[in-house]
Amino acid sequence: MKAVIFAGGTVDDYRLQKKYVVGADIIICADSGVRHAFMMGITPDLVVGDMDSVVPEDLNRIKELGIEQETFAAEKDFTDTELALEKAYQRGATEAVILGGIGDRPDHSLANILLMVNFKKRGLEIRLAGENWEMFLIEGQVQISGKKGDLLSLIPLSREVSGIETRGLYYPLKNETIPMGTSRGISNVFLGDEVMVRTKKGLLLAVKLART
Repeated sequence: MKAVIFAGGTVDDYRLQKKYVVGADIIICADSGVRHAFMMGITPDLVVGDMDSVVPEDLNRIKELGIEQETFAAEKDFTDTELALEKAYQRGATEAVILGGIGDRPDHSLANILLMVNFKKRGLEIRLAGENWEMFLIEGQVQISGKKGDLLSLIPLSREVSGIETRGLYYPLKNETIPMGTSRGISNVFLGDEVMVRTKKGLLLAVKLART
């Protein structure tokens, strides 16, 4: 089951992000993320958060459209984005895409990236996406689609990630270990349309940047 979460971060071009909504089983907006959904012509299934940054126009539209809404106190232990992910998980989602998850609040942006780790342990695979980039986690083996010239960065989220092997990248990795806190895996390059990445131990953050 696929969920799409609209957070309140930056979205520069709505046309380039509409593809991520295709096939969504549930669409949840975290607070002011509802503005992004409305700008894309999308009516969400649920809006959650403390509603402190939702403009009056959008609050009225939520009520007019009869959209389900769950309001929480401003003083709480979770961000609105985490609340939205929790609701998606409770409703059976096994994968989620967060749009507007990165913005000019680096603390919120970093928290959204690290939320992927917590929910992965619970069985919810999360992807953050923008106009020309995606972030996701790698543990084990994955195939990654792209185009020749696209960039792929592999960043350890464990103390170290060992047994890293890649195919289809300009700088191949062969049974290598990368410790946390180094830039060893930054800005590798797609040689074709598909890349394989395999790890034996540890967790990688993958950042794919499409060359335009």
